[in-house]
Amino acid sequence: MPNDDSRLAALLSVLETLDTEASTTERGDLDLLETTELVRRMNAEDRRVPEAVAERTAEIAAAVDGITERFRRGGRLIYIGAGTAGRIGVLDASECPPTFGTDPSMVVGLIAGGETAIRSAVENAEDDEEAAGDSLRALDLTERDTVVGISASGRTPYVVGGLEYARSVGALTVAIASNANSAIGAVADIPIEVVTGPEFISGSTRLKSGTAQKLVVNMLTTLSMIKLGKTYRGVMVDLLATNEKLHARSIRTVSQLSGVGVDEAASALQQAQGSVKLALLMLATAAPVETAATALAGADGILRDAISALA
Repeated sequence: MPNDDSRLAALLSVLETLDTEASTTERGDLDLLETTELVRRMNAEDRRVPEAVAERTAEIAAAVDGITERFRRGGRLIYIGAGTAGRIGVLDASECPPTFGTDPSMVVGLIAGGETAIRSAVENAEDDEEAAGDSLRALDLTERDTVVGISASGRTPYVVGGLEYARSVGALTVAIASNANSAIGAVADIPIEVVTGPEFISGSTRLKSGTAQKLVVNMLTTLSMIKLGKTYRGVMVDLLATNEKLHARSIRTVSQLSGVGVDEAASALQQAQGSVKLALLMLATAAPVETAATALAGADGILRDAISALA
């Protein structure tokens, strides 16, 4: 078994090859610059991120299609990551229920070190290659699920181990990395390697790498939810009215998409027990609530198809 010195030497050798760990001499004067120039330079770096994401359009589309197909079979999307990457996965998972009305178990975020690591660093958690697999095993991972591993370096042992376990049970595996030819990309069915180059501050991968990760996970969930019928005419129609703002948004959405007044929209929502989709279907077809609910279920929740079925 390699000793500590040889493992350190091997790791240093790997880090030397990573764009995310590189530094450039042109940034050696950052501490001497005026604030406005700092803002300009950092913004110039950040503008490169969407372009790098756009270069991975085909891979992102393949991941969206794979995730959507598994969602339709009752599968889940599970993010795994450490540090910033893990927090981004947890954040995206936590935003799906209020945004799209999904069950919290449909999109899950696992972070190395557990819930404590969401707010505080947990030392050495990312080096545990067995931990993610253990957590996925506890979730009864199956071939219907998708596991998305996120790692800026692309070499995080926690993520590598989790993806290897996911593949062993037949789950779809996706890797999001910020370096080409990554270790996580090599073990994933779909590698999404968004090469954003050296960070504005060398080694701080919560910057461009983190921004790229957020853009990609936004696409994975948002686009798969669109394909599942969670939106209609570019508007969210599966939101949960859990507070006054969302209740008002629900009324406004029904009114806007149906063309009826606010009072009629509110009445339809009440009959539909708060379901924006169901209220819209009732207003579009004049169907009673029971008939509309049956049609919506028969259309797998896709409002356009339900409207066509009752037309």
